[in-house]
Amino acid sequence: MRSNPVLALLTLLTYLSSTAVWAGAVSYADAPLGTVPAEFETGQTGPGEPGRWEVVSDAEAAGGRAVAQSSQDRTDGRFPLLIRRAAAPADLAVWTRIKPMAGEVDQAGGLAVRLLDPNNYYLVRANALEGNVRFYKVIGGRREQLASADLPVQAGTWHMLRLEVRGDRFTVSFDGRELFAATDAAITAPGKVALWTKADSVTRFDALNVEPLP
Repeated sequence: MRSNPVLALLTLLTYLSSTAVWAGAVSYADAPLGTVPAEFETGQTGPGEPGRWEVVSDAEAAGGRAVAQSSQDRTDGRFPLLIRRAAAPADLAVWTRIKPMAGEVDQAGGLAVRLLDPNNYYLVRANALEGNVRFYKVIGGRREQLASADLPVQAGTWHMLRLEVRGDRFTVSFDGRELFAATDAAITAPGKVALWTKADSVTRFDALNVEPLP
């Protein structure tokens, strides 16, 4: 059967149009202070007070503004999420800068990918109190650690966190240095990307970058 060039062109245009929705960087330069950015919605894994996400001023962030989770509820197993509304492909690179600001239980910030819902996703996070970067899968709301690296994570300082996902392989980098890779196939479908914190972590996030991997 001969291919239909018109159908092929329409398929390509549809793909490019959908790609424009989720690919690239999302900053908060034009978002009003004290609001949740329009491209995002809030969610949460576990119990406790809902996360309090808001745009804040930060001279070192893109456009002079960051987004922060500022609730200091200490509930154990509480993981506030700020979920980007646009779906992303299964294979992608995602990165942002995080700045842990405060927290007595935790000072953590992370990125979730292949997020199907607030209880099912993969997660990479850095923790200033523990001094480590860890990679997890979250299935049915339960975390399982897949890889970890111990290293200094300084509070009050911007750190670059990056995760590349290709098939069942996940590669984690921190401040421009590759830390480790892990493999897992619990979630293979496309999902969403989200920002993540834990317990009483007050953490700021810079622009969110999402790009496809061939």
